[in-house]
Amino acid sequence: MDLNTAIATFRSDKPELENFGVSWHDGAPVPVGYWPEGDKQMALDAVSTIPATQLDPNSALPMMLTTFIDPQVYEVLFAPNAIADIIGEERKGTWVEQTLMLPVAEATGETSSYGDYNNNGRAGVDVNFPQLQSYLFQVIKQYGELELARMGLARINWVTEIDRAAAITLNKFANFCYAFGVVGLQNYGLLNNPYLSASLTPGAKAAGGTAWINSAGVVVASANEIFTDIQSLYYQLVSQNPGLISPETEMTLGIAPVSAVGLTATNSFNVNVADLLTKNFKKLKIKEAVQYQVKSSSNPQGQAGGNLVQLIADELEGQQTGYAAYNEKMRAFPIIRQLSSFQQKMLGGVWGTVLRYPAGIASMIGV
Repeated sequence: MDLNTAIATFRSDKPELENFGVSWHDGAPVPVGYWPEGDKQMALDAVSTIPATQLDPNSALPMMLTTFIDPQVYEVLFAPNAIADIIGEERKGTWVEQTLMLPVAEATGETSSYGDYNNNGRAGVDVNFPQLQSYLFQVIKQYGELELARMGLARINWVTEIDRAAAITLNKFANFCYAFGVVGLQNYGLLNNPYLSASLTPGAKAAGGTAWINSAGVVVASANEIFTDIQSLYYQLVSQNPGLISPETEMTLGIAPVSAVGLTATNSFNVNVADLLTKNFKKLKIKEAVQYQVKSSSNPQGQAGGNLVQLIADELEGQQTGYAAYNEKMRAFPIIRQLSSFQQKMLGGVWGTVLRYPAGIASMIGV
């Protein structure tokens, strides 16, 4: 059956089909059933076959649609800023001042034999004015509109994080200055002040060397050996301040965190170093700072000569031995609006660590 025959057959059947309620609009194609079997099959193939796809086979979703971002942001931790806690902290002056003058008065005098007409004997005062220099430092916060929007997608409060980073940076540098001062200025630190007495050498240990703990992290010094080293520090402090130091004096033992592990060493009577210190020096405080620790790649602010220990008399005759001094903790300048970004400068300033009585500190290095 050719096409013309199929059309003719369809038209002849059309009235009968309409009687059954079947109708077609004018111009409708001839139903497939009127085509011969071979042609009908070809027509069905043409209708049901899907052309070859243009994309790589895939049934997955974009990864971000199945990714959950935890709204709690975890912050990277840093070692505490402990130097100000060890020696104390005070504000001196403002960011305008460049020189800190520290008046020191020393009583002088001599006596003579009494006589109604004798005019001998004299009382006087020797006054000096040592000085320190301030150091101002800054950090600049900056962030852009697109940067803020993108960080918002990650649920991060970017401005708050930048503010926090600026505060940490300023405080970390101030703590560094409290420990080591600023090279080229009369600005000294607690650990390297040139007026401190020379550091003692620890006693030789039965296990060899002078260290309390070996490189493997094992406490090799006995409890009695470690306590003897601290006794030597106390003896040095007494020698530097005759009559002003006693076991009842409020003192601070500044020590590296790893060295503090040595204070857990226990003797044959089941008494550890910490117990011995508490019994003999009832007002002694033990405080840790990483700046006392030996210098290494993971601790670049450490000591080149080994782990350091300092025994500090907090006060002598009611006067502070020293304090960490700043002239500006944090000064925030105006936020500057750029075309599509923001900038703000933050400033800090320090005098280093002021030691009014350097003799109130005894040090030992190499423990």
